[in-house]
Amino acid sequence: MTHINVLDPGASPLDYYGYELRRLREASGLTQKQLGDILNYTGSLVGQIETARKVPTPEFSERADAALGSDGLLSRLVELVLRSQLPAWFQRVAELQARATGIYSFETHMIHGLLQTKEYARAVLGTLDRHNLDDRTAVRLARQSIFEKEQPPVFWAVISEGALYQELGGRATMRGQLAHLLTFEEEHRINIQVLPFSAGAHAGLQGSFGLYRFASDPTIVYTEGYGSGHPTANPDTVKDCSLRYDHLQAAALSLKDSADLIRHVMEDRYGEQVA
Repeated sequence: MTHINVLDPGASPLDYYGYELRRLREASGLTQKQLGDILNYTGSLVGQIETARKVPTPEFSERADAALGSDGLLSRLVELVLRSQLPAWFQRVAELQARATGIYSFETHMIHGLLQTKEYARAVLGTLDRHNLDDRTAVRLARQSIFEKEQPPVFWAVISEGALYQELGGRATMRGQLAHLLTFEEEHRINIQVLPFSAGAHAGLQGSFGLYRFASDPTIVYTEGYGSGHPTANPDTVKDCSLRYDHLQAAALSLKDSADLIRHVMEDRYGEQVA
Protein backbone atom coordinates (compact mmCIF):
# COMPACT_ATOMS: atom_id res chain seq x y z
CA MET A 1 0.00 0.00 0.00
CA THR A 2 1.29 3.46 -0.88
CA HIS A 3 1.71 5.64 2.24
CA ILE A 4 0.43 9.17 1.87
CA ASN A 5 3.56 10.70 3.42
CA VAL A 6 5.84 9.17 0.80
CA LEU A 7 3.62 9.67 -2.23
CA ASP A 8 5.85 10.83 -5.06
CA PRO A 9 3.98 13.33 -7.29
CA GLY A 10 6.46 12.66 -10.08
CA ALA A 11 5.87 8.92 -10.17
CA SER A 12 2.84 9.01 -12.47
CA PRO A 13 -0.12 11.20 -13.44
CA LEU A 14 -2.22 9.25 -10.89
CA ASP A 15 0.27 10.02 -8.10
CA TYR A 16 0.41 13.68 -9.14
CA TYR A 17 -3.38 13.91 -9.07
CA GLY A 18 -3.46 12.39 -5.57
CA TYR A 19 -0.77 14.78 -4.37
CA GLU A 20 -2.66 17.81 -5.70
CA LEU A 21 -5.98 16.63 -4.26
CA ARG A 22 -4.39 16.22 -0.84
CA ARG A 23 -2.68 19.62 -1.08
CA LEU A 24 -5.92 21.37 -2.06
CA ARG A 25 -7.94 19.58 0.62
CA GLU A 26 -5.49 20.43 3.39
CA ALA A 27 -5.28 24.05 2.21
CA SER A 28 -9.05 24.21 2.63
CA GLY A 29 -8.80 22.82 6.18
CA LEU A 30 -10.87 19.73 5.40
CA THR A 31 -10.46 16.14 6.49
CA GLN A 32 -10.96 13.35 3.96
CA LYS A 33 -14.35 12.59 5.51
CA GLN A 34 -15.43 16.22 5.41
CA LEU A 35 -14.48 16.54 1.75
CA GLY A 36 -16.20 13.26 0.99
CA ASP A 37 -19.40 14.49 2.65
CA ILE A 38 -19.31 17.66 0.55
CA LEU A 39 -18.75 15.71 -2.67
CA ASN A 40 -21.25 12.97 -1.77
CA TYR A 41 -18.50 10.34 -1.76
CA THR A 42 -16.97 8.43 1.14
CA GLY A 43 -13.93 9.71 2.97
CA SER A 44 -12.37 6.35 2.23
CA LEU A 45 -12.65 6.97 -1.51
CA VAL A 46 -11.03 10.40 -1.11
CA GLY A 47 -8.18 8.72 0.77
CA GLN A 48 -7.74 6.04 -1.89
CA ILE A 49 -7.54 8.66 -4.63
CA GLU A 50 -5.07 10.73 -2.62
CA THR A 51 -2.81 7.71 -2.21
CA ALA A 52 -3.05 6.67 -5.89
CA ARG A 53 -4.94 3.48 -5.08
CA LYS A 54 -8.10 4.53 -6.90
CA VAL A 55 -8.58 6.23 -10.26
CA PRO A 56 -10.63 9.46 -10.10
CA THR A 57 -13.50 10.05 -12.49
CA PRO A 58 -14.34 13.26 -14.39
CA GLU A 59 -17.44 13.65 -12.18
CA PHE A 60 -15.40 13.40 -8.99
CA SER A 61 -12.91 15.91 -10.38
CA GLU A 62 -15.60 18.44 -11.31
CA ARG A 63 -17.15 18.23 -7.86
CA ALA A 64 -13.77 18.51 -6.14
CA ASP A 65 -12.79 21.53 -8.25
CA ALA A 66 -16.02 23.27 -7.27
CA ALA A 67 -15.64 22.41 -3.59
CA LEU A 68 -11.95 23.31 -3.36
CA GLY A 69 -11.97 26.34 -5.65
CA SER A 70 -9.19 24.89 -7.77
CA ASP A 71 -10.18 26.58 -11.04
CA GLY A 72 -10.57 23.34 -12.99
CA LEU A 73 -7.13 21.96 -12.09
CA LEU A 74 -8.33 18.47 -11.20
CA SER A 75 -10.62 18.30 -14.24
CA ARG A 76 -7.64 19.06 -16.45
CA LEU A 77 -5.42 16.56 -14.66
CA VAL A 78 -7.98 13.75 -14.79
CA GLU A 79 -7.70 13.58 -18.59
CA LEU A 80 -3.99 12.76 -18.26
CA VAL A 81 -4.68 10.30 -15.45
CA LEU A 82 -7.31 8.38 -17.39
CA ARG A 83 -5.19 8.23 -20.53
CA SER A 84 -2.22 6.95 -18.52
CA GLN A 85 -4.37 4.10 -17.18
CA LEU A 86 -5.02 2.72 -20.65
CA PRO A 87 -2.89 -0.19 -21.85
CA ALA A 88 0.31 1.18 -23.34
CA TRP A 89 -0.58 -0.11 -26.80
CA PHE A 90 -3.96 1.67 -26.68
CA GLN A 91 -2.78 5.08 -25.49
CA ARG A 92 -1.94 6.11 -29.06
CA VAL A 93 -5.52 5.33 -30.10
CA ALA A 94 -6.97 7.43 -27.30
CA GLU A 95 -4.79 10.29 -28.50
CA LEU A 96 -6.06 9.82 -32.07
CA GLN A 97 -9.66 9.83 -30.87
CA ALA A 98 -9.08 13.01 -28.89
CA ARG A 99 -7.57 14.84 -31.90
CA ALA A 100 -9.66 13.50 -34.77
CA THR A 101 -12.22 15.58 -36.60
CA GLY A 102 -13.82 12.43 -37.99
CA ILE A 103 -13.89 8.84 -36.69
CA TYR A 104 -15.19 6.05 -38.92
CA SER A 105 -15.52 2.61 -37.36
CA PHE A 106 -16.52 -0.84 -38.57
CA GLU A 107 -17.20 -3.44 -35.87
CA THR A 108 -17.89 -7.08 -36.56
CA HIS A 109 -18.87 -8.54 -33.19
CA MET A 110 -19.42 -5.86 -30.53
CA ILE A 111 -20.42 -2.24 -30.01
CA HIS A 112 -17.61 0.32 -30.30
CA GLY A 113 -16.15 1.53 -27.00
CA LEU A 114 -17.22 5.12 -27.67
CA LEU A 115 -20.85 3.95 -27.73
CA GLN A 116 -20.79 1.46 -24.85
CA THR A 117 -22.86 1.70 -21.68
CA LYS A 118 -21.23 1.12 -18.31
CA GLU A 119 -22.77 -2.35 -17.95
CA TYR A 120 -21.80 -3.42 -21.46
CA ALA A 121 -18.26 -2.10 -21.02
CA ARG A 122 -17.92 -4.06 -17.75
CA ALA A 123 -19.05 -7.22 -19.53
CA VAL A 124 -16.49 -6.72 -22.31
CA LEU A 125 -13.58 -5.79 -20.05
CA GLY A 126 -14.35 -8.42 -17.43
CA THR A 127 -14.56 -11.40 -19.76
CA LEU A 128 -11.20 -12.87 -18.73
CA ASP A 129 -9.89 -10.34 -16.23
CA ARG A 130 -11.92 -8.73 -13.44
CA HIS A 131 -8.90 -7.08 -11.79
CA ASN A 132 -9.58 -3.36 -11.12
CA LEU A 133 -12.71 -3.69 -13.25
CA ASP A 134 -14.40 -0.58 -11.85
CA ASP A 135 -11.39 1.59 -12.65
CA ARG A 136 -10.87 0.07 -16.08
CA THR A 137 -14.52 0.60 -16.92
CA ALA A 138 -14.38 4.23 -15.77
CA VAL A 139 -11.31 4.80 -17.93
CA ARG A 140 -13.07 3.38 -21.00
CA LEU A 141 -16.22 5.45 -20.47
CA ALA A 142 -14.17 8.59 -19.93
CA ARG A 143 -13.03 8.41 -23.56
CA GLN A 144 -16.60 9.29 -24.55
CA SER A 145 -16.01 12.83 -23.25
CA ILE A 146 -14.66 13.69 -26.71
CA PHE A 147 -18.30 14.14 -27.73
CA GLU A 148 -18.66 16.91 -25.14
CA LYS A 149 -15.91 19.07 -26.62
CA GLU A 150 -16.75 22.45 -28.12
CA GLN A 151 -16.03 20.96 -31.55
CA PRO A 152 -16.65 17.21 -31.21
CA PRO A 153 -15.66 14.84 -34.00
CA VAL A 154 -18.09 13.38 -36.48
CA PHE A 155 -18.46 9.73 -35.53
CA TRP A 156 -19.75 7.18 -38.02
CA ALA A 157 -20.22 3.57 -36.90
CA VAL A 158 -21.06 0.65 -39.16
CA ILE A 159 -21.95 -2.30 -36.94
CA SER A 160 -22.47 -5.86 -38.10
CA GLU A 161 -25.94 -7.16 -37.29
CA GLY A 162 -24.20 -9.98 -35.45
CA ALA A 163 -23.03 -7.52 -32.78
CA LEU A 164 -26.67 -6.88 -31.88
CA TYR A 165 -27.19 -10.58 -31.18
CA GLN A 166 -23.87 -11.28 -29.45
CA GLU A 167 -25.20 -11.30 -25.88
CA LEU A 168 -22.66 -9.70 -23.55
CA GLY A 169 -23.51 -9.22 -19.89
CA GLY A 170 -26.99 -10.71 -20.10
CA ARG A 171 -30.34 -9.67 -21.51
CA ALA A 172 -30.79 -6.55 -19.39
CA THR A 173 -27.33 -5.29 -20.31
CA MET A 174 -27.99 -5.84 -24.01
CA ARG A 175 -31.38 -4.16 -23.83
CA GLY A 176 -29.78 -1.15 -22.14
CA GLN A 177 -26.98 -1.06 -24.71
CA LEU A 178 -29.31 -1.14 -27.70
CA ALA A 179 -31.55 1.47 -26.07
CA HIS A 180 -28.44 3.64 -25.68
CA LEU A 181 -27.69 3.34 -29.40
CA LEU A 182 -31.19 4.61 -30.14
CA THR A 183 -30.57 7.80 -28.15
CA PHE A 184 -28.31 8.97 -31.00
CA GLU A 185 -31.08 8.95 -33.62
CA GLU A 186 -31.35 12.76 -33.60
CA GLU A 187 -27.64 13.39 -32.97
CA HIS A 188 -26.31 14.28 -36.41
CA ARG A 189 -22.63 14.06 -35.41
CA ILE A 190 -23.02 10.45 -34.23
CA ASN A 191 -24.35 8.14 -36.94
CA ILE A 192 -25.02 4.42 -36.63
CA GLN A 193 -25.64 2.03 -39.50
CA VAL A 194 -26.18 -1.70 -39.23
CA LEU A 195 -24.68 -4.03 -41.83
CA PRO A 196 -27.40 -6.72 -42.13
CA PHE A 197 -26.87 -10.44 -42.47
CA SER A 198 -28.56 -10.14 -45.85
CA ALA A 199 -25.57 -8.15 -47.17
CA GLY A 200 -23.74 -11.46 -47.57
CA ALA A 201 -20.10 -11.14 -48.60
CA HIS A 202 -18.91 -7.60 -47.86
CA ALA A 203 -15.83 -5.37 -47.85
CA GLY A 204 -15.19 -5.87 -44.13
CA LEU A 205 -14.77 -9.63 -44.05
CA GLN A 206 -11.13 -9.23 -43.00
CA GLY A 207 -12.24 -7.77 -39.67
CA SER A 208 -12.94 -4.60 -37.71
CA PHE A 209 -11.03 -1.40 -38.44
CA GLY A 210 -11.20 2.34 -37.91
CA LEU A 211 -10.35 5.46 -39.87
CA TYR A 212 -9.26 8.64 -38.09
CA ARG A 213 -9.32 11.86 -40.08
CA PHE A 214 -7.78 15.16 -39.01
CA ALA A 215 -7.91 18.80 -39.96
CA SER A 216 -4.31 18.93 -41.20
CA ASP A 217 -2.67 15.54 -40.56
CA PRO A 218 -2.81 12.40 -42.73
CA THR A 219 -5.64 9.93 -42.20
CA ILE A 220 -4.79 7.00 -39.92
CA VAL A 221 -6.07 3.43 -40.31
CA TYR A 222 -6.28 1.51 -37.06
CA THR A 223 -6.67 -2.24 -36.53
CA GLU A 224 -6.30 -4.40 -33.42
CA GLY A 225 -4.85 -7.77 -32.57
CA TYR A 226 -4.67 -9.57 -29.23
CA GLY A 227 -3.12 -7.06 -26.85
CA SER A 228 -1.80 -4.83 -29.62
CA GLY A 229 -2.90 -1.98 -31.85
CA HIS A 230 -1.73 -1.17 -35.34
CA PRO A 231 -2.10 2.42 -36.53
CA THR A 232 -0.72 3.30 -39.97
CA ALA A 233 -0.73 6.28 -42.30
CA ASN A 234 0.53 4.23 -45.26
CA PRO A 235 -1.19 5.86 -48.28
CA ASP A 236 -2.01 2.56 -49.97
CA THR A 237 -3.55 1.13 -46.79
CA VAL A 238 -5.52 4.31 -46.18
CA LYS A 239 -6.80 4.33 -49.75
CA ASP A 240 -7.81 0.66 -49.58
CA CYS A 241 -9.59 0.94 -46.22
CA SER A 242 -11.32 4.18 -47.20
CA LEU A 243 -12.74 2.43 -50.25
CA ARG A 244 -13.75 -0.54 -48.13
CA TYR A 245 -15.55 1.78 -45.74
CA ASP A 246 -17.42 3.45 -48.59
CA HIS A 247 -18.62 0.01 -49.70
CA LEU A 248 -19.61 -0.94 -46.15
CA GLN A 249 -21.69 2.21 -45.78
CA ALA A 250 -23.35 1.54 -49.11
CA ALA A 251 -24.17 -2.06 -48.14
CA ALA A 252 -25.44 -1.11 -44.68
CA LEU A 253 -29.01 -0.14 -43.87
CA SER A 254 -29.96 3.53 -43.86
CA LEU A 255 -29.78 5.40 -40.56
CA LYS A 256 -33.56 5.09 -40.11
CA ASP A 257 -33.73 1.43 -41.09
CA SER A 258 -30.75 0.71 -38.84
CA ALA A 259 -32.55 2.30 -35.89
CA ASP A 260 -35.66 0.28 -36.70
CA LEU A 261 -33.65 -2.95 -36.73
CA ILE A 262 -31.93 -2.09 -33.44
CA ARG A 263 -35.33 -1.37 -31.91
CA HIS A 264 -36.71 -4.65 -33.24
CA VAL A 265 -33.82 -6.72 -31.85
CA MET A 266 -34.03 -4.90 -28.52
CA GLU A 267 -37.70 -5.75 -28.13
CA ASP A 268 -37.82 -9.16 -29.82
CA ARG A 269 -34.63 -10.69 -28.39
CA TYR A 270 -34.05 -8.76 -25.16
CA GLY A 271 -37.54 -7.55 -24.25
CA GLU A 272 -39.48 -8.58 -21.19
CA GLN A 273 -40.56 -12.20 -21.48
CA VAL A 274 -43.87 -13.45 -20.13
CA ALA A 275 -43.55 -16.78 -18.32
